[in-house]
Amino acid sequence: MSWQCLALDLRDDPALIAEYERWHRSEFIWPDVVRSIREAGILDMQIFRTGNRLVMLMRVAPEFDPAAKARTDAANERVQAWEALMSTFQQSLPWAEAGQKWVPMQRIFDLAGCPG
Repeated sequence: MSWQCLALDLRDDPALIAEYERWHRSEFIWPDVVRSIREAGILDMQIFRTGNRLVMLMRVAPEFDPAAKARTDAANERVQAWEALMSTFQQSLPWAEAGQKWVPMQRIFDLAGCPG
């Protein structure tokens, strides 16, 4: 198992940010979306926010394949509807590639690798 960390910005509007957070509460998130996440080999997912910046941590199974997840999601109408809804709240990072939402972050420190 390994961790992946990704970043994304929300539109800098307090009402939109509050609505985005509401959609991510357990009672509002769509079960089809949760199922697609788990079926892809994502064992744990957490999203953190500061201001309008989001950071997502995913603990993934060894067989997790982001390209396969993207292909499966593209064929899933319900996941596509969720992504369209979430796009109303999100904005790409300035350095994101065209069409890229969540941008992988590079790990620059790991306490486990430190002496002592």
